[in-house]
Amino acid sequence: MVEISAKSVCGGIAIGRIKYFSKKENDIRRKKITDTKGEIARYQKAKEEAVNQLGALYEKAVDEVGEDSAEIFNVHIMMLDDEDYNDSIINTITTQEVCAEYAVATTGDNFADMFANMEDDYFKARSADVKDISERVIRILEGASDNAAITDEPVILLAEDLAPSETVQLDKSKLLSFVTRLGSSNSHTAILARTMALPALIGADIKEEYDELMGIVDGYEGKFIVDPSADVLEKYFDKKKADDEKKALLQELKGKDNITKSGKKINLYANIGNPGDLAAVLANDAGGIGLFRSEFLYLESEDYPSEDEQFAAYKKVVETMGGKKVIIRTLDIGADKQVDYFNLDKEDNPALGFRAIRICLTRPEIFRTQLRALYRASAFGNLAIMYPMIISVDEVLKIKEISKSVREELAAEGIKTGRVEEGIMIETPAAALISDELAKHVDFFSIGTNDLTQYTLAIDRQNSKLEPFYNSHHPAVLKFIKMVADNGHKEGIWTGICGELGADTTLTEKFIEMGIDELSVSPKSVLPVRRVIRSCPTNE
Repeated sequence: MVEISAKSVCGGIAIGRIKYFSKKENDIRRKKITDTKGEIARYQKAKEEAVNQLGALYEKAVDEVGEDSAEIFNVHIMMLDDEDYNDSIINTITTQEVCAEYAVATTGDNFADMFANMEDDYFKARSADVKDISERVIRILEGASDNAAITDEPVILLAEDLAPSETVQLDKSKLLSFVTRLGSSNSHTAILARTMALPALIGADIKEEYDELMGIVDGYEGKFIVDPSADVLEKYFDKKKADDEKKALLQELKGKDNITKSGKKINLYANIGNPGDLAAVLANDAGGIGLFRSEFLYLESEDYPSEDEQFAAYKKVVETMGGKKVIIRTLDIGADKQVDYFNLDKEDNPALGFRAIRICLTRPEIFRTQLRALYRASAFGNLAIMYPMIISVDEVLKIKEISKSVREELAAEGIKTGRVEEGIMIETPAAALISDELAKHVDFFSIGTNDLTQYTLAIDRQNSKLEPFYNSHHPAVLKFIKMVADNGHKEGIWTGICGELGADTTLTEKFIEMGIDELSVSPKSVLPVRRVIRSCPTNE
């Protein structure tokens, strides 16, 4: 038995026979020609045929993996029409008096190397795309058929790399998974794998001798197991069975409303930490994003992220969600989330210290930069903003004063913004107790049950010794939640929960009875919570 660690680009479990796919290499020879104009015409005819083939692949991909994932083939068509690419090929034919195959191969190698040496991961991944289009033109020039992997039975496909066109042409009923030595998580092949929900690994130390052996792909842990022992095989059969049951749940509930049997609708959103979580949000059919933790931008940076850097991240999220609500929490640094360049003082009780909105109101230059980025991004989708760690009406009024100033500043600069709902997080007993007053000044409440429980019970949730005393179901916590929901409704605003309790399915029915309008949970919890919501018989 051999166990190989690799990078997962799509989760899942696959068990089956291994098929090693060895590409037919193009043997391109440098042939001298005399009719350069005729050779250029020959190349242009082959390029035209390549465009036609890619158009057909686009249509096939739309049917199988959707329009967004199929877009790669339109990108390939544009790459074939790239002026620099074509000029290089034509120039090579003309000046060196060589055959079109050699000119395409040389240009393809040069452009692929150029992309591969770029620092940006996205452009690095385009190296494979240049090779793919060049090899397609060469096959047409040589009169060869498409170089696609074909199998007679469902297999785990091993390859040095797979081009997007090869992936799309595979018979999906014969493909359990694929494992490659090369490739990147940003490659279009990886994107297609995720869209097709195929367990897939890249960066694996594969060998041709594994062909025809039994294999296991664990796309969750990034493992490729060759020739597994009987006990390992049995373990993974059980794991796959459980995984298949989860997928069946996904298919059963995907696209269905979050409505109780008595007709009450609950908005079910997802919590995310960065834009990389968007795929999980969409795969689990969340109705929107109820908590986007914007501090990832600060935690992953060596200096304060600029307005443009923040704008790009927020814009990507709202655009990707396609009109679904995206609630972005403003900076929540401090306590257990420390950033060196903020130069925060050491505190004896950081959970009770200088953090979140307290930093923003004290350092308005940081706050204004983030607000500018958020309002700019609001023009590209359905964006809402919420402010953490609020304890007073005065804080809300100061926030509104700053946000109004920022909006006026952007308007004066001619920068378009959208309509933005603005809400606050209820995380402290103080905010819960005055929620009747706070509700007069905001569009919504989102209850952060993690901190609310911590502060209500006077228990540091980071202290493992206190776990026996920590009770998230404590009556005081639940009374606060009910109080906040009632006070919000009296003022005509909605109330949600974005803390861990939102995913606690033992409390789902109780939350609905309390009048909670929205639950925001981890992406993987969306469907289990939806199942419980749909089984609830209660009225508000």
